[in-house]
Amino acid sequence: MFDVVIIGGGPAGMAAALTLGRVHRPVLLIDAGQGRNATADNMHNFLTRDGTPPAELRKLGREELAAYRTVQTTTETVTDARALDEGGFQLHLPGSGTAATRRLLLATGLADELPGPRGVETLWGRSAFHCPYCHGYECTGKQVAVLGTDPARVRLALQLSRFAADVALCTGGQPLDPAAQVTLESHGVAVRCEAITRLEGTDGRLEQIVFENGPSLASHAVFVLNVPRQRSDLADRLGCATFADGCVEVNEFGQTSVPGVSAAGDMARRATVPMPMAAVIAAAASGTVAAAVIDQDLLCADFGLPNPLAQARG
Repeated sequence: MFDVVIIGGGPAGMAAALTLGRVHRPVLLIDAGQGRNATADNMHNFLTRDGTPPAELRKLGREELAAYRTVQTTTETVTDARALDEGGFQLHLPGSGTAATRRLLLATGLADELPGPRGVETLWGRSAFHCPYCHGYECTGKQVAVLGTDPARVRLALQLSRFAADVALCTGGQPLDPAAQVTLESHGVAVRCEAITRLEGTDGRLEQIVFENGPSLASHAVFVLNVPRQRSDLADRLGCATFADGCVEVNEFGQTSVPGVSAAGDMARRATVPMPMAAVIAAAASGTVAAAVIDQDLLCADFGLPNPLAQARG
């Protein structure tokens, strides 16, 4: 019986394991493979690690965790999880049978579906992006395109225009609000309304956007509409409340609607936050907070102390 099993070994999961290892909690960290940003050359906006390749961050994290004797790690996959009548949870791991834990922290992350245009998959994470805070700085002085028509895409195009050499909003054949078009063009952002045929590039580097009609658009980077989805169905299996976008609902302490189950990283968000936070440093911070709250929960249970966080869910 572990005190805590953490499923997911990205920044959120590793940060949680570090926090719990430092207070000598028996922890099992389960990580089946690559994270959401595995295709990116570098991660950014992480103080002291800006520009570090994602795989290198995981390597450094594992090396640090190895110093804590109560933290175990495995690369297995959890295929099922259920609450036990006597309390705690049982997990099924095909390679080694089962594991039991008093508390469970889900840090399984999101995966991105890319609805188009054709060619975006080979560019994803290297010259096709979704977050200006993760990759916007690298567009300084370059030609950049933003795909989409809703107000958030218009806002993104204007944001990038502050430091990119040229910015174009490409609507993909969809109409654009006339007032938005006036705003964009008055600030030097071009608008291309033709349907897009494909994105062309070499070795993951975008070169041009090809339209059904009209000249191609030379571009070094493109910000596309991605559709994030849960990488694992364990939250559903456990009965955790979710939002319409699929994110697991948590409170400010990372607690889900299921007692004993917490969630951290981009897979979860609070009701007051309109979208999952994709930043690596935010994921790590959420893992630290969730782990500290779990430790306090177990501390109160072990010593019969009143738990100030017991009613914090919801």
